[in-house]
Amino acid sequence: MTLEGTVAFISGASSGIGAATAAELAGLGASVALIARRSERIGELASRLNSAGGPGKAMAITADVTDETQARSAVERTATELGRLDILVNNAGLMLLGPAVGADLSDWQRMINLNVLGLMYCTHAAMPHLLSAASDSHRSVADIVNVSSVAGRVARNGSAAYNASKHAVGAFSEALRQEVAPRHVRVSLVEPGATETELRSHNRPEIIERQNQRFANVKMMEASDIAETIAFMITRPWHVAVNEVLIRPTEQDN
Repeated sequence: MTLEGTVAFISGASSGIGAATAAELAGLGASVALIARRSERIGELASRLNSAGGPGKAMAITADVTDETQARSAVERTATELGRLDILVNNAGLMLLGPAVGADLSDWQRMINLNVLGLMYCTHAAMPHLLSAASDSHRSVADIVNVSSVAGRVARNGSAAYNASKHAVGAFSEALRQEVAPRHVRVSLVEPGATETELRSHNRPEIIERQNQRFANVKMMEASDIAETIAFMITRPWHVAVNEVLIRPTEQDN
């Protein structure tokens, strides 16, 4: 199914899954709003996508979605400048691992602010536009895709706060799905396992080394693998909702 004529808002679009998803959806004909704090990166990505000559337009919007005002402004600018909003991909996220005992509480706060509140701010701001799109679109549907993690399913020692944030995403997504499904807004959850992105790079060196050892013999997924999965979810006919996808590397056992 083509996405020509639709507009997608993608948070965390400066790298990894967000950037790959922007490219994937633009390749299917959507106009894409690239949301991130790193202006230079999203500007370069927008330029590349526009140069590819697809039917849609790519627009870079510098914003920190943990700030409710900035998140709302980014959504409104997307709907105003690109004309509508059909697809919301809440991808921005942060993973800071380590023991709960003696943890730096600022790490917990940063994860909750981005992984949970940032996602909720964007969703709240986008919902009126998505409901409108579902009622007047040729697709007869609008989409929210929330990027969670296998950590939203499986709790692990050393991952308590990150687990909590991603379990919250799952609970919010399911409750919202029940609320808006009758109005043709699909809410989907994608839960990637080990994926080759910058996500682990924000951790302390010893945590990164531990992660490297854990996945030393695992062929990790690429960001494009997740982007293709998101595109599959979005491009189903209006009467088909892929509510949840847990996707791991073949060799990852938990």
